[in-house]
Amino acid sequence: MNPRQNAFRPSIAKRLRRSARLLALPVLLLGTTALLTPSQVAADSLLTSDIVIAPNLESFTLENGLQVVVIPDRRAPVATHMIWYKVGSADEPEGQSGVAHFLEHLMFKGTKAYPDGAFSKMIAERGGQENAFTSLDYTAYFQKVAKEHLPLMMKLEADRMENLVLTEEIVAPERDVVLEERRSRVDSEPGSRLREAMNAITFVNHPYGSPVIGWESEIEALNKDAAIDFYDRFYTPNNAVVVIAGDVDVEKIRELAIETYGKVARRAEPGERVRPLEPPLSGERRIAVSDPRVRQETISQTWVVPSQSTGQGRTPEALDVLSYILGEGPSSRLHKALVLGQEAAIGAGAYYQSRALNDGRFGVYAAPRPGKTLEEMERLIAAELQKVIDTGVSEEEVARAKNSMLASAIYAQDSQSGLARLFGGALTTGQTVEDVQSWPAQISAVTPADVLEAARSYLTKIPVYGELRIESGTEPAAALTNATEVNDKS
Repeated sequence: MNPRQNAFRPSIAKRLRRSARLLALPVLLLGTTALLTPSQVAADSLLTSDIVIAPNLESFTLENGLQVVVIPDRRAPVATHMIWYKVGSADEPEGQSGVAHFLEHLMFKGTKAYPDGAFSKMIAERGGQENAFTSLDYTAYFQKVAKEHLPLMMKLEADRMENLVLTEEIVAPERDVVLEERRSRVDSEPGSRLREAMNAITFVNHPYGSPVIGWESEIEALNKDAAIDFYDRFYTPNNAVVVIAGDVDVEKIRELAIETYGKVARRAEPGERVRPLEPPLSGERRIAVSDPRVRQETISQTWVVPSQSTGQGRTPEALDVLSYILGEGPSSRLHKALVLGQEAAIGAGAYYQSRALNDGRFGVYAAPRPGKTLEEMERLIAAELQKVIDTGVSEEEVARAKNSMLASAIYAQDSQSGLARLFGGALTTGQTVEDVQSWPAQISAVTPADVLEAARSYLTKIPVYGELRIESGTEPAAALTNATEVNDKS
């Protein structure tokens, strides 16, 4: 059970690359891009432009409004079962930050038919895996089991969709668990505190500024009534998506869905997810966290940009390509300039967090070598960004980025759970099945002019700055010991 503190989800490209890293099989179609000429890279990109993600996917909707997505995969006798609710921390009532994540915890407390602990015990006894997570825009629960146990998983999830039992005796101890989770994962972690603070100053008017886990004072005030009200309003079949991937038959899943989820009443109408807009920054916003536990200083800057759901035309895909060119891997501009060229940083990169119902974020970051400062990192980053804004990016850079992204799309077809997460996250943040399936074609169409337009449209605006600093008096050399990551962008 995991709240996403930096809860914007990565772009489709980032999620596909993450899945691809788990798979070591060669992609013969693409070969090794390092050995290709620009024209060969471009040709390969054209060859892969007709890739469709999960082409055998089928989707249907039950009479009670529940959407069911089925992705058949016959290679192993297992199935991934996920239920996604279209509600996250950004949908919480004012003054009740954390209630979405709190309810996620409480969903494991049982029903009359399956009391506290029975759900998880039954999964464990069958050798399955389970977990749940809450984000800004959705809450999801999943199980991975042998395919013969899938009917039971559907029965269990359908039961707790409408029969959750909560009392103050159940709720109060779990509230203490969440408070301790906040203290250990946020309050005691300088990096988490910085991310929380950056979110808060980036989104002052929009609910994305509140942490998924909630503010401590508001968690303390959560009670049974708050949890039940939230459950009754949002945990209804017409506000959910079930995604099943694995060794399954679509028609059999349709029958099971009708027998289980189809019997759950449509008991609420959550309504449209209308949220206040975040106005443009009128001045610089900067936050710094200093702590003796900091192992590696970092600086990051972010811009609010269109997400996959809010972007027009090829803007989201252009931002995806831009983030790759700037910050993905050792051949990226920031890495070559700051790490290899200037030898000023131990790491530098960029990211595009596009998985959001409303606008997402684009960010860059760097971590200085011993003897270098955050101020130097800021100047060097600014210089590299200005080069892109002034002169754009090359055909070769765009072709290579697209080639890598499309390779990841091919690899990702082999990740059953990865595909389930990809579609579930998209369908709960305003996208459609077709949007995800056509992503490779959209990426293939991106041009250097598109990337330049995206850079000039968004990276010329005022960013939000975040600094993670070693507290004065702490030895930088000692603080660098065991530093293995520059930035957690998950």
